[in-house]
Amino acid sequence: MLDNLHAREGLKKKKKVVGRGTGSGYGCKSGRGNKGQKSRSGGSIPKWFEGGQMPLQRRVIKRGFRNINRVDFQVINLEQLQNLLNNGKITSDQLLKREDLFELRLIRDAARPVKLLGKGELSKPVKIQVEKASKSAKARVEELGGTVEEIVSCSDN
Repeated sequence: MLDNLHAREGLKKKKKVVGRGTGSGYGCKSGRGNKGQKSRSGGSIPKWFEGGQMPLQRRVIKRGFRNINRVDFQVINLEQLQNLLNNGKITSDQLLKREDLFELRLIRDAARPVKLLGKGELSKPVKIQVEKASKSAKARVEELGGTVEEIVSCSDN
């Protein structure tokens, strides 16, 4: 019944009442020990504080430049596409999109943009859809009768 309900043993703990005399168990110094920064109110020390020595973020050397607008492309070469054609994993009339390249394990991340580069040779035409392609790669694919469709992705600025 509802009038018989009780909290489980150990579920409700008594609140620690501090600073109410020596008889309370937390009197005198209220469980904070003797003197020092930690015994004062507002005396918390941040995790990164190093006791007054020169902090790590000021000690380390700061060099170079990191472009926050950089687009990090995943690279595919023509020789990789040729290997897939030779193994029969893709056909000439098949349109290769980023998701297909991910399933074929040519790229590691299906969300990041892809760039096609011209290293290697192709023997058959290929239809591929990528965010960027080098001039040489585009020329080699198109001279065989394939297509390189450059799309604009959301992550691309």
